[in-house]
Amino acid sequence: MIDFCYPGRTGESADSFGPIITGSGNPSGKLRHVELIGEVAQGCGDSAAERGKYGIDGGVIVIPVFGALEVGLASIVLWAIRHRKRGIARLAGIVAMAGAGSAASYLYSTSRGKFAVWAEVLDGLYLGGDENVLDVGCGRGAVLLLAAHRLPEGRAVGADIWRRQDQSGNSRAAAEHNAAVEGVRDRVDLVNADARDLPFRSASFDVVVSSLTIHNIPGSDGRRQALYEAVRVLRAGGRLRIVDLPNADWYPEVLRDAGCINVTVRRLDWRTWFGVPGHHQTLVAATKAYD
Repeated sequence: MIDFCYPGRTGESADSFGPIITGSGNPSGKLRHVELIGEVAQGCGDSAAERGKYGIDGGVIVIPVFGALEVGLASIVLWAIRHRKRGIARLAGIVAMAGAGSAASYLYSTSRGKFAVWAEVLDGLYLGGDENVLDVGCGRGAVLLLAAHRLPEGRAVGADIWRRQDQSGNSRAAAEHNAAVEGVRDRVDLVNADARDLPFRSASFDVVVSSLTIHNIPGSDGRRQALYEAVRVLRAGGRLRIVDLPNADWYPEVLRDAGCINVTVRRLDWRTWFGVPGHHQTLVAATKAYD
């Protein structure tokens, strides 16, 4: 059971409604408050058949870069044609086509590829439907809500600090809206929390997932702490699935040190290229050992 909290009412005790959430930064186990958005209130909503809008990973940087590249190359082609520089025009045209292909690959990975990959990862967990699942760095809810659809009797909890540079339109409100549109608002909670200091008691979750988040944490010590936190909040026998950049091959050492077994690393396929052929994302899988 996750020790969630709902804002206390006037005259009510903290035990009744206040947060009883602890984290590594609160070893005393005393009550402390966190900002919780959820459980999202039920009401009239959109059909579960509808899809939320999940933005573009790194869109704040990637979209302007691709746009500037294509505009620049198009200008070169036009200049070369005007000045009868056929070799330059041909070369710039080839580069422009390659850039367009790279942009198409990136957009596919961020809008369809990662969803297909994560659906397979989640299906491979053979969830019973009553688990508590945590998504560290949930963003607008892409992986979080894929999990929520598989938890008719469980809870899907998303933790993030919602930085705009990590994903276009990244915000708690966007994640909340997507949960409503996807028809899973009754089983989703959103928590404003840093991955390095998760505000949950140890052994709170059956499954912890994270997609393209750990590498965004500054410094190797910070990334290491986030991995330790992910393991801390897992129950014994709980499973961890992390998808990150190709340089995530050092994560297993940290996870084993944190108490995990059955740690594996697998390169994912072309669906996770994100515009760079052969630049496969990495799936790290682990299970928390029993004491």
